[in-house]
Amino acid sequence: MSAIWKPSVTVAAIIERDQQFFMIEEETIDGVRINQPAGHLDPDESLQQAVIRETLEETAHDFTPTALIGTYLSRFISPKTGEEVTYLRFAFTGELGAAHDRALDTGILRTVWMSYDEIAAAQDRHRSPLVMQCIDDYLQGKRAPLSLLFTHPSALGNLEPQK
Repeated sequence: MSAIWKPSVTVAAIIERDQQFFMIEEETIDGVRINQPAGHLDPDESLQQAVIRETLEETAHDFTPTALIGTYLSRFISPKTGEEVTYLRFAFTGELGAAHDRALDTGILRTVWMSYDEIAAAQDRHRSPLVMQCIDDYLQGKRAPLSLLFTHPSALGNLEPQK
């Protein structure tokens, strides 16, 4: 029996205010990169819980998702290590909330508000080709209701033995 291939599931927050996008700069093995607040889905959490947690960890701000912008599949091959990873990204838009007095996640250098043109001009520093695609889809008005996303309680660690 062959192994089942599984993509790495990630979430991202697309946050816009006054034609500026809330971005992060992060240190990676491939150098400093620009990204939306984003990260991996952890065990026992829904996609919405993951984007709320990741935004807090990476920006020290609350985030309330209001819509799903899209789902995205991409493959990344590190130019330095040759490691290959396929990502399945769920991008959300929503409301940026209160700031908290807390350290940013390991590797996050800073948060920064950037215009579309500034983000487009820095494509060589994007963490992923999905950074621009998610912003373009957001600006095109792509939105899906959060009700399309269902998380069964078993995925939240509430698994009871079947009888």
